[in-house]
Amino acid sequence: QVQLVESGGGLVQAGGSLRLSCTASERTTMGWFRQAPGKEREFVAAFGRSGSLENYGDSVKGRFTISRDNAKNTVFLQMNSLKPEDTAVYYCAARRGMMASGRTDDYNYWGQGTQVTVSS
Repeated sequence: QVQLVESGGGLVQAGGSLRLSCTASERTTMGWFRQAPGKEREFVAAFGRSGSLENYGDSVKGRFTISRDNAKNTVFLQMNSLKPEDTAVYYCAARRGMMASGRTDDYNYWGQGTQVTVSS
C-alpha cells in the first residue's frame, strides 16, 4: 500500500501562483488530478517513476509545471497564471507503472485531496 501525503493549496487571486506537493511512501509514478463540483475528475500532470517522463493535461499546458525530488519521493506542482476555472480539489495519485499516464483508472493510490480556489 502506497501512502500519499499532500500539502499546499489554498485561496489565490486570478493570475497568481500556488505550489502543491505530494510525498509518497515509496518511489512510484505520480500524478495530479483535479475535480470541480459537478464535473468528472480531470488529469492535470504526471511524472514517471524513472524521473524522465512528464505529461500534462491540455488545459494546464504552459501554465503548470510538475517536478520531482526522487530522493524524497516527492512531486511538486507549480501552478502559475491561475484562472477561476482552475478551482477544484486537487488529488495526488500514484501507480507502480513507469508511464506518466493521464488516465484515472491507471492509478491505484490516491491522496485525500487539497482545495485550490482561484478568485476572479
